[in-house]
Amino acid sequence: MKLLISAAAAALLIALPATAGHHGDKHKDGGKAEYAKGEYVKPTSDIVETAAAAGSFTTLLAAAEAAGLVDALKGEGPLTVFAPTDEAFAKLPAGTVESLLLPENKDALAGILKLHVIAGKVKSKDLAGKTLEAETLNGAVSIDGTDGVRVNDATVIQADIKTSNGIIHVIDTVLLPAS
Repeated sequence: MKLLISAAAAALLIALPATAGHHGDKHKDGGKAEYAKGEYVKPTSDIVETAAAAGSFTTLLAAAEAAGLVDALKGEGPLTVFAPTDEAFAKLPAGTVESLLLPENKDALAGILKLHVIAGKVKSKDLAGKTLEAETLNGAVSIDGTDGVRVNDATVIQADIKTSNGIIHVIDTVLLPAS
């Protein structure tokens, strides 16, 4: 298992330099771009590369690889990903992650991971002060932005990590489909 996680993380880190580069000066994000010395700089790392560089999403990345979702998360987007940390996966019952990573559980794993993804870019400011249902790639989740941001039973512990193909919101609990 550690070999699988290490191999997935290493492969993603090796691919990072090949994707670096400047992508123009157009303001496509409503004026919320980052600037370096007065020049517009669009993030060059996609969701997968950004998560790999952070170092706290090795289980999520291994799960995305096992579920066959890496290419989708590296795609054009935009996507909003509620990304559970390694600690969030560790809170699942013993043996759950290992079981989900088995090839015969690929569809179940993909369903769980798709519950963490919204098509489109959703920033924390769009959620502030609101309570709503949002449609993920695998059903609806409840979002409560009245006191911080909560998604179902998970708390967003870091919001609005910009990537070249969307936004990552870090969560402290893995979202699971309703029983």
